[in-house]
Amino acid sequence: MSVILAALVAYLLGSIPFGQIAARIKGIDLREHGSGNVGATNAIRILGKTLGIPVLLADMGKGWAAAALVPRAFGLTSPEVGILCGVASVVGHILPATLKFKGGKGVATSAGALFALAPWATLIGLLTFLIVLLAFRYVSLASLSASVALVSMLWIRPAPLALRLAGTALGVVVVLRHRSNVARLLAGTEARAFQRGREEKISKGSVS
Repeated sequence: MSVILAALVAYLLGSIPFGQIAARIKGIDLREHGSGNVGATNAIRILGKTLGIPVLLADMGKGWAAAALVPRAFGLTSPEVGILCGVASVVGHILPATLKFKGGKGVATSAGALFALAPWATLIGLLTFLIVLLAFRYVSLASLSASVALVSMLWIRPAPLALRLAGTALGVVVVLRHRSNVARLLAGTEARAFQRGREEKISKGSVS
C-alpha cells in the first residue's frame, strides 16, 4: 500500500504545471502561446529567461524529488521504488490531472528523475544536450540526442536491470513525443533556439 501511495504522490508532484503557473504570473495562458506546450522550452520562449529558467529547474526538481525524496517520506528504501516514483513523476508531467492530462514532453522531468537514479549517465546526457544545442541550435535535436546518449550509458556501464529498462522506456517516450519535431527537422522547418522576436511563430509541438 505504501508503494502505491508513494507512486501516487510522485505522479501528483509531476503534475504540478510550473510553466503554466509562471505564465499566470504574467497573466497569460501558456497553452495559447508559442508551441502551446506547458514545458520549460515554451516557457523560456514566451516568458523569457527570468521566469523560464526557474520553470526548467522546477520541472527537473520535481523529477528528482519524486525519485529521491518521495520514497524516503514513506520509509521505502528499495531502489525499485525510487525508479517507480521517478517514472510516475514523468507520467504526471506528460499527463497531468491538473491540466486535463495535456502536459509537456517530459524531457526536463525525466532528466531530474534520472539524475537522482543514475547521475553519471544523466550528466553525459546533459553534456550531449549542450553540445548539440550549441552546435545546431535545435532544442528538439538536442533533447533527442541527450536521450540516446543517456540510455546508451545505462547499458554500457553497470546498472540495475530495472533502471536500464525504466531509462529506456523514458527515452522511447521522449522520442515518440518528438515525432512532429523529427518530421520538421527532416523538412528543414524546425524552429531554432536563440531566435528572439519569434515566440508567437514557434510551430506547434516544440520540445518541453
